[in-house]
Amino acid sequence: MGVMEISLWIAVALVFYTYFGYALVAWVWAKTKSIITKPEQLKDFEPEVTLVVPAYNEAPILQGKIENCLSLDYPADKLRIIFITDGSTDNAAEILAAYPQIQHLHSPARGGKSLAENRAMQHVQTPFVIFTDCNSYLNKEAVTEMAKHYQDPQVGAVSGEKKVMAMETSPGAGEGLYWKYESFLKRCDSDIYSLMGAAGELVSFRTALYEPLERDTILDDFVQSLRIVEKGFKVVYEPAAFATEAPSTSIAEEMKRKVRICAGGWQSMVRLSSLLNPFRQPVVTFLYVSHRVLRWSLAPLMLALLLPLNLAIAWQEGNFYSILLALQVAFYFMSWLGWQAETRGRKSKLLLVPLYFTMMNVAVFAGFFRFMRNSQPAAWEKAERAVISTSSART
Repeated sequence: MGVMEISLWIAVALVFYTYFGYALVAWVWAKTKSIITKPEQLKDFEPEVTLVVPAYNEAPILQGKIENCLSLDYPADKLRIIFITDGSTDNAAEILAAYPQIQHLHSPARGGKSLAENRAMQHVQTPFVIFTDCNSYLNKEAVTEMAKHYQDPQVGAVSGEKKVMAMETSPGAGEGLYWKYESFLKRCDSDIYSLMGAAGELVSFRTALYEPLERDTILDDFVQSLRIVEKGFKVVYEPAAFATEAPSTSIAEEMKRKVRICAGGWQSMVRLSSLLNPFRQPVVTFLYVSHRVLRWSLAPLMLALLLPLNLAIAWQEGNFYSILLALQVAFYFMSWLGWQAETRGRKSKLLLVPLYFTMMNVAVFAGFFRFMRNSQPAAWEKAERAVISTSSART
């Protein structure tokens, strides 16, 4: 077997492990641990909590979000609610003025979500804080389900589950399929030891552990939660607390969002370099590299090399390698057909997986170049999403 063939099979093995092998390893590990050590049943726990909602020009959906926050099943005297609308130029202040029980923070300067959260934290006086996006709607039990985990002093943060509504009229509805896969991996990571990065749609922190983020931070939720892991605390995943949001309104909007996330992924890997040291926290390093680092770095690179390597070997060897090449070409052709169908508003379940998989990996390269050029602003142009009602979000 020549150098090119060895390289090809190394690439295949790494890609397989990143997207399939790790999921199997994590599932077996989590199952085995649950059998050996049965999870402790948590008692009721209702500490004082502050719910913070960053909102930038969200007036069209602000009323629904306010009603959703006020309907949460948690003692009103123990739940403070803060909306921060820094940089907004809409009539958010007028809408919020009708709710004196909600604290409204506003500054005319727009610095991005990270700076808004830093500023909001100056007004948080409770031992625990929850952040939720304005376009996400919470289930009634969300605060209760998250707060109970803080009975364990080793828990430094709690992440809820992100749910993406399946909307037939939305070309970007394939996002939901990806989040089902992500939710599975997050449950496994949390059961093994700790979640490897929280989602900003619904995340909670011990107030004392919160660190002000750098001005240019792209993935605020991810960096904040893993800095807590760096300190030796755990981030728990609680699927019984969930935030529901609509998918992107188009496949182009979804791609824009993914490129931003990948640019933030590269930034995060640089700022969280200590997690790559297996001598400090070996389990954390294994989970972090397997779940996050490979997906944002080596796996997409290996995928990019597979096609030319396969082509060169098939040209010389033929046989099996020609079949493998044909399968690769067919997969990417299906991705292209899926893109064409989505841009025309035509959905195809058959093409959904190759399309979304290819998008994810193309976005890594685009995100990398943005990171290298420092051209991804923290205060970014948000992706357009379909509008959902609070009643639909609860189901």
